[in-house]
Formats: sequence, C-alpha cells, structure tokens
Amino acid sequence: MSAPLLEVRRVTKRFAGIVANEDVSFSVAEGEIVSIIGPNGAGKSTLFGCVTGFHRPSAGQVFFRGQEISGLKADRICRLGIARTFQIVQVIADMTVLENVTTGAFLRHPRRRAAMGLAAELLAVTGLTDKQALLAAALTIADKKRLEVAMALATEPRLLMLDESMAGLTPVELKQIMALLREVRKRGVTLVVVEHVMEAVMQLSDRVIVLNSGRKIVEGTPREVVADPRVIQAYLGDRYRA
Repeated sequence: MSAPLLEVRRVTKRFAGIVANEDVSFSVAEGEIVSIIGPNGAGKSTLFGCVTGFHRPSAGQVFFRGQEISGLKADRICRLGIARTFQIVQVIADMTVLENVTTGAFLRHPRRRAAMGLAAELLAVTGLTDKQALLAAALTIADKKRLEVAMALATEPRLLMLDESMAGLTPVELKQIMALLREVRKRGVTLVVVEHVMEAVMQLSDRVIVLNSGRKIVEGTPREVVADPRVIQAYLGDRYRA
C-alpha cells in the first residue's frame, strides 16, 4: 500500500485557554476527495490552518508526501504542493480576473507569457473566460468562489483544500461547482473539503471526517457517517435519523 499524500498525526491547536483542535489524526490518499464536516466552532478551519501553515500546531505532526511540514510557513507549504481557499473568499479586488489567476501562476512560472497562458487555461476550466477582463470586485459571490479555486489551481498543487466553497450558492451554482471539482480531480489534484452542504458532501466524497468540539468523532464513507448516531446528535439532527 502506498504512503498517504497527507497525514495528520495527533494534531492539537490551542489559542490561549481555548483548545480548537485536540488529538486529531487522519490521512488522505492520492486522488481522493475527503470532506470534513461538523458544527460551527468544531475546529475545521483551524485544522486547515494547521495543515497549510497559517497556524503552528501546539502538538502533533503533519506530513505531506512523506515530509514533515508541521510549522512551515504558508508560502513554503504552497510551494511544496498544497493550496487552499478560505471560508471568507480572498481575491484581489482591484485586479482583473485574469490578473488574479496570473498572480498565482507566477509561483511556478516566472515568465509572464507562461503564467498568463496557464491562467487562461484555468479560466476556461472554471468557466470564467468571458469575465477575465472584469475587476474581481465586480463578480458575484459564486464567481468569486470559482475565481479563488482558479487562483489556487494556478499554483499547480497536488492537494487542494477548499474551505466552504459551496456555501450560499443556488442549486444551479452548486451543480456547477460540483462539476468543477470533479474536473479538478480528473486533472490529478487530490481534494480535502470543509463543507456544510450535505448534498455536495454525499455526492462528492470518498470519505468523510466529522469534527465536534475540536475532536474527530467519526470517519467513514458518506453513508456510514450520516447513519452514525454520534453524527446525527452532534451535527445532522433528526432529519437523518432512521
């Protein structure tokens, strides 16, 4: 069996007297889509921060492609091949859509022509070609989310971590971004997704990890997770109770 692409070993993160993550362990294999779910305040975004270099774990270790990355800075982790989006969308408002994605492409393509070529390709993949000359500030929330995905993909990651990229979308927009994420996987990118939209979690995920109060309480296939009484009680509620 091959080594996991990402391995999180007993990660704990404390902020002063608050324990945001406690003894969390999981692994992600190459090519998987793994979703992380749980109630608000469960520690999902903090865990993302510990993996991607925005937080230094208080205890535990994170490994990517067999190399320990615990405590490395975010830019170094991105260069190693992990990119992320954010719960509150982060785009460069006063730059055009094309310029936003080109900025990400400069990580591996310092020549402008090559960076812009990759950016144009990714705008086609994300359905934003016809909006490439618009300022990012002019986009709808749905298009900003797709732009943020394109910016992350421009760094050519092996692992893409998405923090609530489907929140607040209409049913049509949700189907579009789900199709986009399937296309991203076809392009050889592994996905870890924090998400509250259970329709997307059930359809996209190979495995689901459930956090509650900073701890992992369940891990399994989507069907196993939604049938687990601990998950129903902590997060899903009676609509999933058999």
